[in-house]
Amino acid sequence: MLDNYKKILVGLDGSVEATKAFDKAVATAIRNKAELVIANIIDLRAFQSISAYDSVVADDTHKGAENLIADFAAEAKKAGVEKVSTRVEFGSPKVMLGQTLPQEENIELIVLGATGLSYIERIFIGSVADYIIKNAPCDVLVVRQ
Repeated sequence: MLDNYKKILVGLDGSVEATKAFDKAVATAIRNKAELVIANIIDLRAFQSISAYDSVVADDTHKGAENLIADFAAEAKKAGVEKVSTRVEFGSPKVMLGQTLPQEENIELIVLGATGLSYIERIFIGSVADYIIKNAPCDVLVVRQ
C-alpha cells in the first residue's frame, strides 16, 4: 500500500473476521497517522421475522451496537490511533459500508474481514465484501487472516 490514507473505515459485526480487520485497520491508521472510523451496521433484514417491529427492540439493538463499537474505539485509542470516530446505523451493510459511509465520511480506505458465507448464502444474499469491492468509491482491503 503506497498511498498515504487520511481516513480509514472498518466495519465491525462482532465476528472473528471483523476483529482481524479491526487489528489491520488500527495498524494501518497508526502507520498513516489516519483517522479511523469504526462502524457497525444493523441489518434491517434481522427484523423481518419480528411481526411488529418494535422501537424497544431497535433501541436495545442500537445500544448493544454502540457498546460494542465503544469498546473497539477505546482499544484503538489505547493502541495509538489519535483520532477515532464511530458510526452505528440501520440499513444494508453492503450499501452503508460500500457507498453511503465512504461518501459521507470522505473515506480513502475500507478495511473488511473476509467472512465465510456458505455457497447458498452467497447466491441469495451475496457477499458484503464482494459488493463493496465492486462498488466502493475508494480502496478496499479484505483481511483474510
